[in-house]
Amino acid sequence: MSDLYPIKRALLSVSDKTDITKIADALCAHGIEIISTGGSAEALRASNIPVKDISELTKFPEMMNGRVKTLHPKVHGGLLALRDESSHISAMKKHKISKIDLLVVNLYPFKNAVARGADYETCIENIDVGGPAMIRAGAKNHKYVTVITDTSDYDIFLNELNINKGFTSLSFRKKMAYKAYAHTASYDASISRWMNEQEKDDHPQQMIEVGSLVQSLRYGENPHQRAAFYKNDDSSFGLASAIQHQGKELSYNNINDTDAAFELVCEFEQSAKSACAIIKHANPCGVATSANLKEAYKSAFNCDRTSAFGGVVALNQILDRSTAEEICSIFTEVVIAPGATEEALEIFAKNKNLRLLTTGGIKSPKDKRKTIRNVSGGFLVQDADTEIVLKTKLDIVTKRKPTDLELEDMLFAWKVAKHVKSNAIVYAKNNATVGIGAGQMSRVDSCRIAAQKSVEMAETLALDFPLTKGSAVASDAFFPFSDGLMVAAEAGATAIIQPGGSMRDEEIIKAADEANLAMAFTGVRHFRH
Repeated sequence: MSDLYPIKRALLSVSDKTDITKIADALCAHGIEIISTGGSAEALRASNIPVKDISELTKFPEMMNGRVKTLHPKVHGGLLALRDESSHISAMKKHKISKIDLLVVNLYPFKNAVARGADYETCIENIDVGGPAMIRAGAKNHKYVTVITDTSDYDIFLNELNINKGFTSLSFRKKMAYKAYAHTASYDASISRWMNEQEKDDHPQQMIEVGSLVQSLRYGENPHQRAAFYKNDDSSFGLASAIQHQGKELSYNNINDTDAAFELVCEFEQSAKSACAIIKHANPCGVATSANLKEAYKSAFNCDRTSAFGGVVALNQILDRSTAEEICSIFTEVVIAPGATEEALEIFAKNKNLRLLTTGGIKSPKDKRKTIRNVSGGFLVQDADTEIVLKTKLDIVTKRKPTDLELEDMLFAWKVAKHVKSNAIVYAKNNATVGIGAGQMSRVDSCRIAAQKSVEMAETLALDFPLTKGSAVASDAFFPFSDGLMVAAEAGATAIIQPGGSMRDEEIIKAADEANLAMAFTGVRHFRH
């Protein structure tokens, strides 16, 4: 028995009227009767397409400003009736219900109303009721009914209709039904999330996360893992909405590293100093600010040239020609920036494997959002780490107070440490990192690794002193013992910024005083696992 089923009658009711006349013309060509509602019917009549108004079908007028028009047995009976069930056929005959074989519906633009800042009542009026009800009814009965909810599926549908001469296949109807339920689920989730925001409920009983496919990826972290990239409704500048100008498709790891780089560089305001962050395996290997992007990049690169090779570069300002030339001097996987000049684009065009992404701007580090991490059988949700420490809030706990330059480097190192995997240690001098230790089980090991990298980089630069000499060091959490602090002092650091809060704080302060270090407590930690 063939799984093809004919379309004899269609109901078209769309908010987004893109190509609706194209669909209607094709339906007419196949001799399919068209029923429509309100503005959709008007649009079709304006194009001289024969259409029956929904009220002619229901014998009931639209009412309550259009709130009630399709919620009627003659609509839902026509969608839900099983064509091979005798009792359903009898009920249709008794109540003069006609079959509806095709449903083309998209919903009131609720997300658009929220995005444009509409008031509460306007947003409520943009919650569709009849549309989701019809979609769910038609999708449930996909054995017979074709449901189209996405304008991007119009051409696929028309091809299906033409190939099968006015029929659709069961496999096609199943696929459209699945998409239909995803559409209504996403729609309801956006409403639920918005209403939850109005009620300011931090931990709702049901947590719903919805995303739209950006691209299927070649593989995940490793070749045996399947992966895809989705975007959510976040309206701020970000990776998911960035434009890729050149280069091959981004991989899972590229996306992860690029996001880490972009998040870090967004700590530095676009209108302030130029900033550059270089990332490798989701950890920074060099970060700097300077008077221009080229110098910021060079300073960031000189923190750890070895790790920077094949890394991701993030900039907080529009990429210019001279910076593009500097970046192209070594192999770089990805560059992300708010924008790029034509000259910079020309430079990058000569390096076709280099991916360039532009975001249109940078987002505020204070943006309120949630982070989600899967665990066995569930997931963890938390506020993003948007805490910013100001120098006026620092508690200077040592006898020696930091100089203005030390204080500037301390706060710079603190911003970077927030984006380094714990245990994190960051040495900084002149608004540039000069040593980074990341992801170690021991904080002392992080201190040593960062200091050793500084020594190795000094040798590369033909310097007879480590880069950490005269630097400030930031620790993402408190020093539990003085050993880590002493490693930093031996490396040449003169100032330390850390959360404080250890049982041995007094011991740590005493050690800092004995080493003539300046030390500030933030009262805030920045674990990043």
